Amino acid sequence: MTDHRIGLTLHKLEEVLAGPGLGELVSALIAEDEAKRLAAMEE
Repeated sequence: MTDHRIGLTLHKLEEVLAGPGLGELVSALIAEDEAKRLAAMEE
């Protein structure tokens, strides 16, 4: 599974679809969002 917006590739499609692997994806998305918000504050 790949999220091209943040360049994350997980080789755990079944785990993500079942639920347990979803946390890793969500954490990566949150971290990317926080990094973008911090960068915007510094401008």
